[in-house]
Amino acid sequence: MICKPISFLCAVLSIGPIFSQDELGEPPVRAPFEKKEDSLCVNDWWNRPANPIIDLKIPRDQVVSFGIYTVSKQTLKLTAQLYPLYPKESREVRLEIEKNGKWTELARQKVNDLGWSTTFRIENWNDAADIKYRLLHGEKASFEGLIRKNPAADDEIVLAAFSCNSNQDRGLRPEYVRNINHQDPDLLFFAGDQSYDHKEHTAAWLKFGLAFREIFRNRPCITIPDDHDIGQGNLWGENGKIAKAEAGNDGGYFFHHEYVKMVERQQCSHLPDPYDPTPVEQGIGVYYTNLLLGGIDFAILEDRKFKTGPLGRHPMKGPRPDHILDPKYDPKVIDTPGLQLLGARQEKFLAAWADQRDGVSMKAVLSQTGFCGGAHLHGGVNNRLHADLDSNGWPQRGRNKALELITKAKAVHIAGDQHLATVVRHGVKEFGDGPWAFVVPAVVNNYYGRWWWPEDEKPGANPIAGSPLPWTGDYLDGFHNKISMIAYANPEAKRKNITAWERKEKTTNADFDGRGDGYGLIRFKKSTNEVTFECWPRFADVTQPKAQQYPGWPITVKP
Repeated sequence: MICKPISFLCAVLSIGPIFSQDELGEPPVRAPFEKKEDSLCVNDWWNRPANPIIDLKIPRDQVVSFGIYTVSKQTLKLTAQLYPLYPKESREVRLEIEKNGKWTELARQKVNDLGWSTTFRIENWNDAADIKYRLLHGEKASFEGLIRKNPAADDEIVLAAFSCNSNQDRGLRPEYVRNINHQDPDLLFFAGDQSYDHKEHTAAWLKFGLAFREIFRNRPCITIPDDHDIGQGNLWGENGKIAKAEAGNDGGYFFHHEYVKMVERQQCSHLPDPYDPTPVEQGIGVYYTNLLLGGIDFAILEDRKFKTGPLGRHPMKGPRPDHILDPKYDPKVIDTPGLQLLGARQEKFLAAWADQRDGVSMKAVLSQTGFCGGAHLHGGVNNRLHADLDSNGWPQRGRNKALELITKAKAVHIAGDQHLATVVRHGVKEFGDGPWAFVVPAVVNNYYGRWWWPEDEKPGANPIAGSPLPWTGDYLDGFHNKISMIAYANPEAKRKNITAWERKEKTTNADFDGRGDGYGLIRFKKSTNEVTFECWPRFADVTQPKAQQYPGWPITVKP
């Protein structure tokens, strides 16, 4: 245990004084915190009131909450997440695998007191066989799972993709567990907002694990944090600088850098090693990388970390610097020189990754949000927003550069964040000259609905023949980016019985149908070089033969 950083953060997270540079050991000085941040990741958590997110006072034989892992290029990365530990409990976790019917210890790791996680990295992993593993703590606590073999011989590789696990529904997710274990994908991807509890990520991450661990116990899983995970409603990271505004629109991170590092350690340490591990400002790390599984090469991006904040970057065209309400504004005025989206480092990575073909049959890019303004109505059917600078449709030059690199790689793009499922074909110079992209729906969509709803209620040019959806075809988004809308899963205009949930009255699954929540399933067919996008409603029971996807899906494309 490293005493000084832990004692320092205990004070920051629970008391909130101003700290000098001498005490911190690194610049700059932070302003005082007005409220506690993650009071359950450190300190005397056992003396604190019951937590509304999750009960932390569990029997000590259950203290290993879950393990989450990836394997790429014969390297296993596996993170053990523990519940908070008492002062005299061991901080050591043991990793064992089963060999010839007996358990064999591979490694031991110290748990980080800030967030209660640790990560094992095992090289020369035998990825040609299924191998059982278990994580052990103390005399009785354990968590068992399966490290799956690389499905290199399979013609079809399947990815399940999720986003936006709203805390407006505190329940577990049995419908997702049932469906995913039945469909049995090879890989899972959580695109961000696994936590909406801004100041209590540790408890929320543990709750996320309880909800989903039965689908990633036995298969690899990619998780990347988005804005809500690190305590902000929106995030423009600007290379890791400190944000002065709580909204973050001046660029940077508003919460303390050790908090941000803890979140990324909990969610990202099991990803393959980063392409370039050089930290950004405040010592915040990076995780952009690639994962090769079954011949499918997945690039994992950080589309928030290097992006420029909108405050002061353009003339205000709305009530806040990231919202434009005037449909007559000139989109060129907000695409000023020097603005960053992915940033030079990630553009370099994407360019190199696009050319890598050894052992690669197909490629996909995974990131937090879409590269266009794919919604017209935000938060309610009466709130029309012309352009949202939180999306990757802005800045336009950065967007176009990213799409050109994805196109060069012959990759599809998969993301979340928008709470609205869409499939689009991007255009850079002409309609249809960019990559296909699937933004998956929210896991729980009772927080902030969005709708694709053109103001003139007319289809675009070249609409999709036979589509059950009225507004498909070629459109300019609010930034004048070219997009071809293929499918969208709008919530019902009046969401069902949401007030009953807020009042904690008895509800049924039927009360929440029609909200547009669910998940994506992406099938990569190597023999035909085809990708099929499937979009499943949350309460569809895929074990039943009559289960239906959202109207407009499935969609099969060739990158």
